Amino acid sequence: WVNEEDQLRIISMEKGGDVKGVFERLAEGIKAVGDSVKEESGQDFMLHKKYGYVHSCPTNLGTGMRASVHIDLPGWTKEGVEKLKARCESLALQPRGTRGESGGQTGHTWDISNKHRLGYSEVQLVQTMIDGVNTLYKED
Repeated sequence: WVNEEDQLRIISMEKGGDVKGVFERLAEGIKAVGDSVKEESGQDFMLHKKYGYVHSCPTNLGTGMRASVHIDLPGWTKEGVEKLKARCESLALQPRGTRGESGGQTGHTWDISNKHRLGYSEVQLVQTMIDGVNTLYKED
């Protein structure tokens, strides 16, 4: 995506549970785009030593990375969205419907992602998502 909330959005996704493979492919894609930008313009992505990548959307300051999985949580769905949101908050996660940020939720499949972007590395954010999703799955 170009010129949406951020100037550039690079997405890596696939069906299944190979989070490490998806993350590695994302890192390769980001490097390839960055190298191409550098070659064409002589410039790097705008990166602040303390705040991370500079974005037009302030909620994505830092890494700007949202790692997510779609997971069936019938038990949590039965408990209700407010209870799921509260539990996700305690795990530093954010639940969304599978139709996107404001598209709503249908059935018992949820898009669960890391809540934070600022102050954590990409690896920390992915691990938070993995640990939290595993917890939600066990509790379900």
